[in-house]
Amino acid sequence: MAQTIELAQTAKRDYLKSLEKKHQDRWQKEKVFEVNAPSPEELAGLSKVELKEKHPKWFGNFPYPYMNGSLHLGHAFTISKIEFAAGYQRMLGKRVLFPHGFHVTGMPIKASSDKIIREMELFGQDFENYEEVQARIEAEAEKEREKEEAASQDKAKAKKGKLVAKSTGLTYQFQIMESIGVPRSEIKKFANPLHWLTYFPPIAINDNNAFGSRIDWRRSFLTTDANPYYDAFVRWQVNKLYRLGKIKFGERYTIYSPKDGQPCMDHDRQDGEGIGPQEYTGVKMEVTQWSPEAEALISNKAGNRKVYLVAATLRPETMYGQTNCFVGTGIKYGVFAVNDQEAYVCTLRAARNMAFQGTVTPRGNIEQLAELPGSAIVGSKIKAPFAVNPEVYVLPMDNVLATKGTGVVTSVPSDSPDDYQTLMDLRKKPEFYKIDPSWAAIDPVPVLSTPTYGEMTAPALVKQLKIQSQKDTKQLAEAKEIAYKEGFYNGTMLVGEYKGEPVQDAKTKVRDSMIKAGLAFAYAEPEGFVLSRSADECVVALMDQWYLDYGEPEWRKQTEGLLAKMNTYTPETRHNFQKTLDWLNQWACARTYGLGSKLPWDPHFLVESLSDSTIYMSYYTVAQLLHENSLDGSKPGPLGITADQMTDEVWEYIFCNGPWPSPAPLPKEKADALKHEYEYFYPFDIRSSAKDLVPNHLTFALYNHAALFPEDKWPLSMRTNGHLMLNGKKMSKSTGNSLTLREAIEKFGADATRLSLADAGDGLEDANFEEKTANANILRVHTLLGWCEDMVKDQANLRTGPRNYHDTVFENEVNDLINITHSHYEATNYKDALKYGFYELQSARDWYREVTGDVGMHRDLILSWIRTAALLITPIAPHFAEQIWCDILSEPQSIQHALWPTPSTPVDPTIIEAGLYMRGTIKTIRDAETNLLRMLQKAAKGKKVNTDSAPFDPKKPKSVRIYVAKEFPEWQNTAVQTVKDSYDEKEDKVDDAKVRQLLVENGLIKDKRVMPFIQAFKKRMTQYGAQTAFRRTLPFSESVVLQELLPYLKKSLNLVDAEVLSVEEAKKHEDEPGFTKSIIDTSEPGAPAFEYRNVTV
Repeated sequence: MAQTIELAQTAKRDYLKSLEKKHQDRWQKEKVFEVNAPSPEELAGLSKVELKEKHPKWFGNFPYPYMNGSLHLGHAFTISKIEFAAGYQRMLGKRVLFPHGFHVTGMPIKASSDKIIREMELFGQDFENYEEVQARIEAEAEKEREKEEAASQDKAKAKKGKLVAKSTGLTYQFQIMESIGVPRSEIKKFANPLHWLTYFPPIAINDNNAFGSRIDWRRSFLTTDANPYYDAFVRWQVNKLYRLGKIKFGERYTIYSPKDGQPCMDHDRQDGEGIGPQEYTGVKMEVTQWSPEAEALISNKAGNRKVYLVAATLRPETMYGQTNCFVGTGIKYGVFAVNDQEAYVCTLRAARNMAFQGTVTPRGNIEQLAELPGSAIVGSKIKAPFAVNPEVYVLPMDNVLATKGTGVVTSVPSDSPDDYQTLMDLRKKPEFYKIDPSWAAIDPVPVLSTPTYGEMTAPALVKQLKIQSQKDTKQLAEAKEIAYKEGFYNGTMLVGEYKGEPVQDAKTKVRDSMIKAGLAFAYAEPEGFVLSRSADECVVALMDQWYLDYGEPEWRKQTEGLLAKMNTYTPETRHNFQKTLDWLNQWACARTYGLGSKLPWDPHFLVESLSDSTIYMSYYTVAQLLHENSLDGSKPGPLGITADQMTDEVWEYIFCNGPWPSPAPLPKEKADALKHEYEYFYPFDIRSSAKDLVPNHLTFALYNHAALFPEDKWPLSMRTNGHLMLNGKKMSKSTGNSLTLREAIEKFGADATRLSLADAGDGLEDANFEEKTANANILRVHTLLGWCEDMVKDQANLRTGPRNYHDTVFENEVNDLINITHSHYEATNYKDALKYGFYELQSARDWYREVTGDVGMHRDLILSWIRTAALLITPIAPHFAEQIWCDILSEPQSIQHALWPTPSTPVDPTIIEAGLYMRGTIKTIRDAETNLLRMLQKAAKGKKVNTDSAPFDPKKPKSVRIYVAKEFPEWQNTAVQTVKDSYDEKEDKVDDAKVRQLLVENGLIKDKRVMPFIQAFKKRMTQYGAQTAFRRTLPFSESVVLQELLPYLKKSLNLVDAEVLSVEEAKKHEDEPGFTKSIIDTSEPGAPAFEYRNVTV
């Protein structure tokens, strides 16, 4: 079981937390994050372009969290994307708006309140009788399980179910409340759903403040009619959509909870988000003769009703080819009364769906007349509607699922690979399957023809894919997909009323004809398992309801236009939006249970939770003037506007330039003040969210903005991220691998948490918060603060005056990192911004400190580095940055007001490359000594060592010669030219066949050095680009750079001496001891060779 780590030492963490609290208190006291639009006077006469230049703004937001618990680390991960961006955008001199609302609409809170009421009735007001009552419940349940197990033919299956039941975690709502820190004595208050609205939002606010979030809390609000201002806003939104014809009323399929008596939309679900209805054709197959076993079980229980086996099919056009019908022998079937005349045989799951689709009378009634095991139905005779063979037998099939369709499957072996293979299996082993061979005697009947597979698609595919039995489920699934696509897109009907017509045209006609003849009916069920928040398995209901007409061609086209203009940051996110627009259609926007705003023209209904949260970002721009610092709107804002004054006409005037109403409910200047804020801040610049909201909330936001707002107020960008794992595993309370935001801050402090969230990742793949990284960040931040403080205190001891070569390299490296970090913040790539603006910046300082050890670091550069280090990490770790800025550097203003640093001089790429060369050379020289030692150790053990060098004792005084080459070996130049001659610039590809041909022509094909070199060179092309790779000259003098490096080299490697020689100079001494030809010859431009030797001191 995964567990979160325990911290052994906490003194450094506690010190950092005390600093964080100090700075947070200051920010709140100074109201640093409260932001308003410039005054009308400041904006007077400015064009839009001038406005952006003189008073730039940035407005970022994320989906407001649902208030049925505390914020967890996953929330913090999504929040961090806007939080880091807000910090960065402030540094660009913009007015930054980062607001945070609280979502309370929908079922979850009401469902949880109802659970608490039931549990109080069961266990007492404070659940004091829980242990006693639960023991009794479990004892009764155990007895029931033992009965079922004794009756079960599959003992292992029964035991497995028992184990699963015991490992489901917290059973009751009061236990869940205790697990999130609510005292048991307080839980009874949550029986009132409104108590949730006052309990959790303040916790979220406190947790965000402890996190250091740059949020303007004046603009926060609750959804639903709990806030009358927001209620008026939602009323304007839905009224306008209704007026525009975007909200309609009609009969349609929807996911529905029988227990709650209303549609169950995505946010109302405990499981199954994103799942919609799947429509089938329910085929009625009248039983003409029961098997003896089924006859005995049914007896007269069906009365005078005709009994039908009902199959759900997606291919009604193939019904002409039925040769039999399949059931699962291990499935329990019911005989369900449909009305006084008919009864259907299917699974209980299917019957529950039918009960709410107008099939059953009365609606919602599930009357089971009898129960039949599938094995008992085998051998029964039924009518096959529209089939060439009017009567067929019921046969067994291994792959029938009780969780899909009705549990009854029509068999058309000419076009269904599953049906064909099962029929062949039954014919081969009738005794094994306990059937009479005559029941499977009907041969496949041609129904349609395709160009690829002819008149018998299924037999052809079974043969092609070498399928041997119905147990070859993987191959059968592939064959099924091929058969369906081939038949639908390329098939032609061979039989029936629509003979000769394309299958695409005939499909719907056959279905309509079957329904008209009373031989079929429309049937639908959820595409997968859906569980409501009230723990009810949902069905599909056909019902009259209010729905948003998403997918309507003109509206969709308008929304696609919005998406085309919007920045999505990654192609994957854009593709996910486009894919959603392809399938998304009518969406139920009202329900009768839960919390929410009433539908204005039909107040029996409430606006559902995904429909009142599509354009609320615009509400943020005016909320502080309507109800400043009042989540529920109980305290009017500075303008003194009351909620009833915010009519539809006033909202339309503010948001959409509608006409000012007459008579007006409030003075126009007050509405203009609201309009002024909205016009300045809207549209929002970015919305950041988890990727799983693209199929609903985020796409709904696009649709609603396209319908309700003028084009210049459409969203500018949306970015999405993956989910957050903890310690490389999925977060889960039941395994102990979970953290709330509060727990993370208490454990690691705000900045260590924030640094680890930035380090977790930015893409659509799942990110990972590593606790060991967070713990290591505590030490890193603490150590860095101490070093900065020491440097400032001891600055008088630092070097001053003229700058040397290493000073120049360090300054250029820091400036380069400023620019690189800037580019990553711009792209919202915070992991890379952290890498270059924090870790690499410290690496540059570490090298500078080492390489100037003999003369010391330059004071101006170190003080500049400290300022830069604080500024570059401000967006991600503001408390650490603030401590450096105000307490160590003694700046009077908060770093939250500081601007992004701008390098005073352009970065010289030649110097940057020289710096990289120095670091690489030092590593290579150290590696050279290590390799030499290994060779000598092998020689000492008597192993043959291929070396021309004299014995070298690393314990004795030593020196090193560095051999610098100005030109590459001729064979390498020829190899590079070969690659260049074989390179296609347009395709950005090397023709390997041509490379071989040219190598043969140049006599290099047998040189063992060449092919490894070419492979390495091609990798360099991929890494740095072809043109850079082909340009093999160095932009700096190796000898000059190495001369600058010699003092550090001698000191760090404990050398008596070190000298730099050109290859040409070295070759003049090849006959002398200590000048080894094989070593000298390995030198290349950019990769000098090194030769150690012992010297006499």
